Amino acid sequence: MADEGNIITDLDPQPAPNGADEGPAASIISQYVKDLSVENPNAPQCYNWTEAPQIDVQFNIGAQLIEGDIHEVELKIVASAKTSEGTAYAVDLSYAGLIGMRGLDESTAHAFMFAEAPRILFPFARRIIADSVRDAGFTPLMLEPIDFNGLYMQQLAAQEQQLSEGAPAGNA
Repeated sequence: MADEGNIITDLDPQPAPNGADEGPAASIISQYVKDLSVENPNAPQCYNWTEAPQIDVQFNIGAQLIEGDIHEVELKIVASAKTSEGTAYAVDLSYAGLIGMRGLDESTAHAFMFAEAPRILFPFARRIIADSVRDAGFTPLMLEPIDFNGLYMQQLAAQEQQLSEGAPAGNA
């Protein structure tokens, strides 16, 4: 059936009543610092150290259901700078976002929480880390961008490999 030159089929989505959007959706509702710790345990002596520090950065992503379609995704970043003389600084940040998801299948929702949401949250967490290190009296720590989608895909592949290696070879 034609309507002013446009073809309409039974497969075309029908608009929701009163313009309501009822299709699948995912978005960041809000984001916030959940916990931040900055330590400068060897001040003021550390400002005279000449040895370049070894920087260690660890990441972890967690997600939990809050209620209904709302989840919290937490990006935890722990960064430290150490020399043979001691620890120059340590920063521990938990940066989180409330995520609203509606109408997504389980695998898509999981991918959004562990790949896309961290990608969106990371630039804000990166700035907080850089500012915290600077405010502790050091050169700002500029974390490199992270390919959260690539890491997510690697973890899925590793899990699949573990499952296939752990599966019995045949029937006994």
